[in-house]
Amino acid sequence: MVARIYKPTRNAMQSGIAKTKKWVLEYEPERARMVEPLMGYTSSADMHSQIRLSFETKEEAVAYAERYGIPFLVFEPHETPRKKVAYSDNFAFRRVGQWTH
Repeated sequence: MVARIYKPTRNAMQSGIAKTKKWVLEYEPERARMVEPLMGYTSSADMHSQIRLSFETKEEAVAYAERYGIPFLVFEPHETPRKKVAYSDNFAFRRVGQWTH
């Protein structure tokens, strides 16, 4: 059972960076999920899928995995540069010839 250590990406429905600052350790699934035939629920017999640990830094997460002998993979985050955009830029003089409204 291999654990993944990563920094979660932001949700597609949010523009901010909430809940993306901590590092997460979670296990990769050992078995595929199955559909329960009577009610149609999706279930899993994998108990490690319920474990999700949060850490302040990547080093803390790696140290935890090494201390307990958990094999792990570290996924580095892909940081995108944030541009400062102001509403007044829509009406700036440098936008001559561009569609503004």
